[in-house]
Amino acid sequence: MDDQRSVRIDKWLWAIRVYKTRSLAAEAVKSNKITVNGIGCKPSREVKAGDVVTVRKAPVVYAFRVLAPLASRVGAKDVALYAENITPEEELMKLSVKLMPTLARDRGTGRPTKKERREIDSLMDEFFDDDDEQLL
Repeated sequence: MDDQRSVRIDKWLWAIRVYKTRSLAAEAVKSNKITVNGIGCKPSREVKAGDVVTVRKAPVVYAFRVLAPLASRVGAKDVALYAENITPEEELMKLSVKLMPTLARDRGTGRPTKKERREIDSLMDEFFDDDDEQLL
């Protein structure tokens, strides 16, 4: 394990594989999708062992407890040494629920017509809000 006492939140989120790139992690922090101990933060916010980090990735709000700070990306098997997933079961259940109905199309029938596209768009508008891209 690293002997650091704290590390930047954007770097830690990238290192434990919550985001693919550090810039995506920093953008999520800037857009208030990340909180540390219930408080919004900036990408330069330092996290230390014991902090609780919540990550809002639609439709789920994940929660992680920092076990140890780390600055370099680790393999997926080693993430458990640095972060404990404490996401409530109700939030994880949202992943198994179908978010929108699927439209039956025969494989190889091509792209939807204008009329079909309008029908698809109207269905999507019923299920998603334009601002948060979450369920109504």
